[in-house]
Amino acid sequence: MSSSLIGRQAVVVGAGMAGLPAARALADYFEQVTVLERDALPADASPRIGTPQSRHTRALLGGGQRTLSELFPGFEQDLRGAGAVPYRAGLDVRFERPGFDPFPQRDLGWIGYAMSRPLIERTVRRHVGRHQKHHDTCTLPRPGTRALAQRHRGVGNPFREQRRTRSETLPADLAGEASGRGSLALASLGSIGQPPPEETVIEVDITYATAAFAIPEDAAADWRGVMTLDWPAQGGLGGIVKPLERNRWSVTLVGRHGDIPPTDREGFLAYAGRLRTPTIYDAIKNAEQLGEIARFGFPASVRRHFDRLKKFPRGLLTRCAASIPYTARA
Repeated sequence: MSSSLIGRQAVVVGAGMAGLPAARALADYFEQVTVLERDALPADASPRIGTPQSRHTRALLGGGQRTLSELFPGFEQDLRGAGAVPYRAGLDVRFERPGFDPFPQRDLGWIGYAMSRPLIERTVRRHVGRHQKHHDTCTLPRPGTRALAQRHRGVGNPFREQRRTRSETLPADLAGEASGRGSLALASLGSIGQPPPEETVIEVDITYATAAFAIPEDAAADWRGVMTLDWPAQGGLGGIVKPLERNRWSVTLVGRHGDIPPTDREGFLAYAGRLRTPTIYDAIKNAEQLGEIARFGFPASVRRHFDRLKKFPRGLLTRCAASIPYTARA
């Protein structure tokens, strides 16, 4: 075993934007890294059921972009090749805040990329797939999490093959959970008689709806994206427009405390007309809508204090933050 290696096998549960970079980071220290994912991973840049927020406007922040570029050489070039839209941070996005319409422009010296969440994930997944130490295996079911809690038992990975179901056990020196809400880690603690961690719950009650529009030929020339924020005391409505691959806009309208953006075109436009400035409404009122309007919301953000547990299973890593989602509010 190489002097840089600390184990033979690491397992990461979750092939999303938490699990894939984690798998790459672990690859330098383990002979084998296996990624387990419940969803069938699409070959193209399309949403999958396990990422309900992926239909909404996303932003790849500067620190995340730099980190991904370090983990995956050529990452930014591959984003551009896949259709991601470059923009100059501080210059190409119009920020409308109370008292600043717009916020003064300034060159921040950084090129960002606007694209859909599925395109980011597919690009990262392709980089991970090029690394010989990684293997994606799909359809990990909800039960069978006991093995995560006890390193010496390995990680159970039942998966379908030729219409038959068989079970394979992967011996793991380290198991990392990046499945979204920490349910596997909680089940693992319960399986060994450990109580769940304390939780801090912050109620946010945010709902947002997102539609894709074809960018019209007469679109404004002085911005590539817009972010409009309202006075918090007046409800805190907001709207975001960012370009997407294939000459589209992703338009997200945000409501709080029971103010829910509609999912029909007429209602969506009317909601955009309620924003503090007319910029977003004027941009989309005559634009062609592409597909249905998706809505997502969550009432609270939750932090689980795993660090406060007196005992925690060796060889298990998990995230501390989660959200309580709801997707079908009237």
